Amino acid sequence: MSDFDIVVIGAGHAGCEAALAAARLGHKTLLAVMNVDTIGAMSCNPAIGGLAKGHLVREIDALGGEMARVIDATSIQFRRLNTSKGPAVQSSRAQADRLLYRLQMKSVIEHQENLTVSQTEVNGFIVEDGKITGVTTTIDEKISVKAAIVATGTFLNGLVHIGLKNFPAGRLGDGPSTGLADWFYDNGFAVGRMKTGTVPRIDSLTIDYSELEAQESDMPPAHFSFDSQGKGYTLPQLPCYITYTNEKTHEIIRKGIDQSPLYAGIIQGIGARYCPSIEDKIMRFPEKDRHQVFLEPEGLDTVEVYPNGLPTSLPLEVQIEMLQSIKGLENARIIRPGYAIEYDYIDPLGLRPSLATKKIENLYLAGQINGTSGYEEAAAQGLMAGINATRYLEEREPLILDRSQAYIGVLIDDLVTCGTKEPYRLFTSRAEYRLLLREDNADSRLCQIGKDIGLLDEDKHQRYLIKQAAIDAGCATLDAISIKPTAEVNRILNDAASADLKQKSALSSLLRRPEINITFLQKLPLTAGDKEAVIALANSAVCQEVQVRIKFKGYLQRQEEQVQRFKRMETLKLPEDLNYAQLSGLSNEVVEKLSTIRPISLGQASRISGITPAAVSVLQVHLRKLNYLKSNDKI
Repeated sequence: MSDFDIVVIGAGHAGCEAALAAARLGHKTLLAVMNVDTIGAMSCNPAIGGLAKGHLVREIDALGGEMARVIDATSIQFRRLNTSKGPAVQSSRAQADRLLYRLQMKSVIEHQENLTVSQTEVNGFIVEDGKITGVTTTIDEKISVKAAIVATGTFLNGLVHIGLKNFPAGRLGDGPSTGLADWFYDNGFAVGRMKTGTVPRIDSLTIDYSELEAQESDMPPAHFSFDSQGKGYTLPQLPCYITYTNEKTHEIIRKGIDQSPLYAGIIQGIGARYCPSIEDKIMRFPEKDRHQVFLEPEGLDTVEVYPNGLPTSLPLEVQIEMLQSIKGLENARIIRPGYAIEYDYIDPLGLRPSLATKKIENLYLAGQINGTSGYEEAAAQGLMAGINATRYLEEREPLILDRSQAYIGVLIDDLVTCGTKEPYRLFTSRAEYRLLLREDNADSRLCQIGKDIGLLDEDKHQRYLIKQAAIDAGCATLDAISIKPTAEVNRILNDAASADLKQKSALSSLLRRPEINITFLQKLPLTAGDKEAVIALANSAVCQEVQVRIKFKGYLQRQEEQVQRFKRMETLKLPEDLNYAQLSGLSNEVVEKLSTIRPISLGQASRISGITPAAVSVLQVHLRKLNYLKSNDKI
């Protein structure tokens, strides 16, 4: 096999984004996968997006990644979430046709220039002078590479549990990766163990939907990608259905709990706090008399249904009894059993913000190997690892998005600064500047970066520039149009439970009232030209972003000021070789944490758990001394 610039190991959501980014940036890339038929496979639920996760998908798209386009082309239901709440926490979620999603991603991968796919299992690395120079495989291949990205998902020493039975597997139906897991152990990486799980898949023909609540798609369905509009990416939209567990369900679970590998003490890995198994929910929250279950179709041409809310590792016979106690599922037949899976992960405190390991500078890790859960978190890491591996080969500074720029920045900073002992999941509450990091402005935040690094094509960049100009023009329009306080105006305002207008005001000022939106402004007695301009804005693609920018102007300005203070801390760089033990005033605990994590800036140091304000002050003093010495050197 030929030599390559970059090898990407694993072709899940992280591996696909990493390989595409590396290849699109002009580097000869090998995507090594144990089974080429599983490229882009959705191992768990057939959906992309959700709270905070939808933000990640749009950010991936704005930087030039692929996930948004693939889900747009294969979505069978699209919904906006949290629409009754503020714009910062609104997100999008799409059900996918599981098979079509995988095939679409596989096709993109296969047709990508500079990208070679190989069905092979990597079992180790060749390391010379502290750098990876090649990989070895289970069939004794040796392939020369200049950098490597590991995106193995749940495959490192994967162990599937169903009841008290368990067997090695990366997921049900696929073997584990043991050789590569051994390599990480043998080479001194901090390896931990995590656990996740999935639900039994049900035959739709055995479900009684007649008394269940349907949840339809938003119509017309929207898109994740900023350049999918008008491309005909709309498959037939299918409903989901809602049902609930009940006391009988809970009693069946409690009766079988001794056969749960989690409660029998067989599973050692730490499970996800925010996505517990159904048996965990019943035992931890005994006061709850029911739990919601979403019946999600797996595709247009399959009868399989994913009962979201019922991840379980109970024995198959208990799973059947449990399901058939739920309304609508009385005759349900299981096609694939639910199961738990344990797998190895590498402590992300051993990573740099570029996602390169601290032990080996040209080895990058992305996805669940870093302790995260979720397709979207994996894809975001894969994209950044792919970008930074290419920048390493080009001897350029890595691309590091900070917490004020993107949820991607929040995700990676959380991992490399705080680490994780359980599967990490992103939430909007993790972002300090979430009003600035909305879904709708991901292109405003990141498209220029995508263009600058070479991933965003010129057509998409031009659409971004046109959109920004339209937003600016929309804001200017509402600033320029004024209205006087007449009886008719006040009657219209009172009908909307809004106070009288006291003086001549710009429409932008009126729009800041909570009960007023741009659509409402069309009702006001405006001149023909002004009314036409407002109607055009209300029907435009930028209406929502114009509205947010005007309504939340004060809050946005306040967050921008906070960001400036944050950035000042981020620009105070800490020397990589700083000996923290020699700094007086730091406790042993602080020295240990700073020496382990080796923060790149004073800002990152301040976010490390256990680092006190006093310790930050000591570091500030030290930085001032360094600057003083440097200035003296120039004299």
